[in-house]
Amino acid sequence: MTPDETDERAARSEPSGALERRDPGRVSTKTAEAPPDTAAGNLPGTAAEETPAKDVEPSAGTRRRRPLRTSLIVVVAIAVAAAAGIAATGTLGGDGDDPQGSAPSGPPATAEVKRTTLVDSETVDGNLGYGEAQTVRAPASSADTGTGSTGQGGGSGGDGGNGIVTWLPEEGDVVKRGDAVYRVDQREVPLLYGSFPLYRTLRPGTEGADVEMLEKNLRALGHTGFTVDDTYDSSTAEAVREWQDDLNREETGTVEPGDALVASGARRVADVQAAPGVALSGNLLTWTGTERIVGVDLDVQFEDLVDNGTKATVELPDGNTVQGEVTDIGTPSTSRGDDSASGTGESDAGSGGSGGNEDPTLPVELTVKDQKGLGRYQAAAVEVTLKAETRKDVLVVPVNALVARKGGGYALEVVTGDSTEYRPVKLGMFADGRVEVSGTGIKEGTVVGVPK
Repeated sequence: MTPDETDERAARSEPSGALERRDPGRVSTKTAEAPPDTAAGNLPGTAAEETPAKDVEPSAGTRRRRPLRTSLIVVVAIAVAAAAGIAATGTLGGDGDDPQGSAPSGPPATAEVKRTTLVDSETVDGNLGYGEAQTVRAPASSADTGTGSTGQGGGSGGDGGNGIVTWLPEEGDVVKRGDAVYRVDQREVPLLYGSFPLYRTLRPGTEGADVEMLEKNLRALGHTGFTVDDTYDSSTAEAVREWQDDLNREETGTVEPGDALVASGARRVADVQAAPGVALSGNLLTWTGTERIVGVDLDVQFEDLVDNGTKATVELPDGNTVQGEVTDIGTPSTSRGDDSASGTGESDAGSGGSGGNEDPTLPVELTVKDQKGLGRYQAAAVEVTLKAETRKDVLVVPVNALVARKGGGYALEVVTGDSTEYRPVKLGMFADGRVEVSGTGIKEGTVVGVPK
């Protein structure tokens, strides 16, 4: 093979840009590709490299490599951008340990550290009404000295359980001290205030707390001439005779267990269960307190939210609110399924909701001083917001602004100019989607990052 044939074969078999073997003194007729223009900043794979000399067709090998090389450059660029985003947001394990974490684009959203009063509270369902209704029964017979009634405000009444009922109050009536609860054979059985019913005959020489209770009532009804103490003497007996005269009763100067009923205060008739003309026996009526209260069957998990004196906000069906205060906390029990605050049930009716919710609940009673603020509602479903704890003048941020740290604890991503940095914080009380925070460099107005 001649030298010319050898050169021609080599030119045909080797791709453009490969080293070319030639004999000394011979000049190749193949035009070379221009080298990359590094001065102009052109990188391999750019147009300056790929442009062939005039009238020279690029080889097939060159055309196949260009798309692959360009794709690799794009993939690398995307990876670099993604890495920068992860470093800035703390995604995939970012925990706020880097004190100078850079975030050129800033967090997705921001919030300011605010100084405010933080209140820990819980809103629960309640019922507005007059409280639990108690039953007034006819007194025991003369052969039985028991009270014949259940619950506070029961007490006994009538003449030893004998006689005919001749008058009863109506539903909604309010009975005060000295007023008739009912009449038997046209004799009034009045209401006295106290903490326990009359249970024995009181006469001169009797001593005890029941004597003092009777004398306090006599004094409140305008009868005087005796000393209020625990001794029933002749002056007490004289005051009793005056009281009996007011009631159109025989003036004996002694008081029998059935001569009056005793309750803690004025009572409101909830339901009348007997009728004039029947024998004095059984249930006569039910009554409640005279002021509307709020009853709550509180889930036991919220037991730590209430104590005597705990303040609460009561929202009425019309949106108006009044302030309430916890005044009584019962014993946890299963849900009864009735309205203890509605004043429509009986204390001994046994109407427990055995087929209803059996989760333990804690009966809680709240009083409302502003009775006028309750409007005309006699019974209604309300919402009660219990205030368990209050923290005044504290710094708070949204809870989702917290960043967990690998070593434990939390940090905030603080925005400082064009970058951010993570600053450790101590946490306080949580409430309403916010959390109390404190730490170096954390003050009112500090801007922190939060996710969208």
